[in-house]
Amino acid sequence: MKLSQENTMTEIYNLILNSKTRDWERSLLLEAKDAIETGANYNETIAKLEAALRPLASRNNLTPDVTDFYQKLIGEYQSELEYDSSKHQVTDPRYQSRAVFAGGCFWCMVEPFEERPGIISVLSGYTGGELENPSYDQVLVGNTGHVEAVEIIFDTRIVQYQELIDLYWQITDPTDDFGQFQDRGTQYRPIIFVQDEEQRQIAEAAKQKIIDSGYYKKPIVTEIRWASAFWPAENYHQEFYKKQPKRYKAIKRSRQQFLTYQHLKGNLRKAFTKNN
Repeated sequence: MKLSQENTMTEIYNLILNSKTRDWERSLLLEAKDAIETGANYNETIAKLEAALRPLASRNNLTPDVTDFYQKLIGEYQSELEYDSSKHQVTDPRYQSRAVFAGGCFWCMVEPFEERPGIISVLSGYTGGELENPSYDQVLVGNTGHVEAVEIIFDTRIVQYQELIDLYWQITDPTDDFGQFQDRGTQYRPIIFVQDEEQRQIAEAAKQKIIDSGYYKKPIVTEIRWASAFWPAENYHQEFYKKQPKRYKAIKRSRQQFLTYQHLKGNLRKAFTKNN
């Protein structure tokens, strides 16, 4: 998908007004907008803008919405992968419910849940903090109180909350309270956000079962907290495993290697304890 001139200008206007756009990004966009509006050659101006954004785009260091815009400029944006937020809602409270889990970078928390039968939608976002509608940059700094998390809408006739809890413990490190795997910082700490008393009891029982098992040498630090406002992350982060498969697979591989080693140690510890 490559932008027309009209759509390009609309995107530039919107990004200039977007509070999540960094100041230096905004200055480049303003420069391009002003140049075109005062008669500069459109193609030359956009080529100059693309060149100015390219170094940081190549290092994945643009803000998410500007990243989407840059990919549209160079014709690499996959519009069919734009997240449809309208599907992320409970349409039948009798048979649908929500679950919210934080377990490190939300890029790696979507696929394991999304591919399970009975999952309606998985949304990446930010929760647990006080700031309203935080940006990725603000959460990344680590002083807003938010964590990266996923909000899951699921069909209770097909999959139960207990099954989601069981999967959560399998794909996270419950002994690390300052991040998960290669992701360091308070915004990556593991937390289960419960929606009601039933979820709280299930989560607490599962946590106690793990503590009692002796599977882990270190203390279990995963928090269980009441759910608070959940703010959707920018489109770039939604279903990242589909948009950036090579990058995602590299991160997933590293995460799985750690978990495999950790689970091996846990199994050996349990076997040793049982035999003694």
